[in-house]
Amino acid sequence: MKRALTIVNMDSPGSPPLPLAGFRVLDFTRFLAGPYAAMVLADLGADVIKVEPPEGRDDFRNFGPFHESGESWSFIQANRGKRSVALDLKDPRGRALALKLAAQSDLILESFRPGVAARLGLSYDDVKALRPDVLYCSVSAFGQTGPYANSKNSPRRASPTTSTRRHHSDRHRPAAADP
Repeated sequence: MKRALTIVNMDSPGSPPLPLAGFRVLDFTRFLAGPYAAMVLADLGADVIKVEPPEGRDDFRNFGPFHESGESWSFIQANRGKRSVALDLKDPRGRALALKLAAQSDLILESFRPGVAARLGLSYDDVKALRPDVLYCSVSAFGQTGPYANSKNSPRRASPTTSTRRHHSDRHRPAAADP
């Protein structure tokens, strides 16, 4: 006997509210770990705003396989359910807009290299001055301290450690780290 497949839209009218409804996340992350975390929060009802640079956008958009539209399937999946804004965080106007959004957010997710958030005026202390109850999460390939903290994080460098390269490359080629 075949069972019918029923798909339930959790945020449809009449369904109970999602657990993170009304919770705002400002997402400054790139690649996989941070965007995936923000995706899970969006799936649970959080209002997630992804911030991308206007030039070049998120590098994760360049990971295959690609949808027929040319967009990366990985990027589409990891960023579903999010709103997006392009801001130049090196420009005072872009930084001011980012801080305005941060002041209205419950959680800041960032994946900048150590020290970059502080140089941009978007560190925990900078945001906490505007929103004392803010939650702040830094996601990085090699941590905020330690011998590799300032290493350039590229997918080719981090992927052999995390096995993500296998999902984004030719199966017949071994994953390789940057020299």
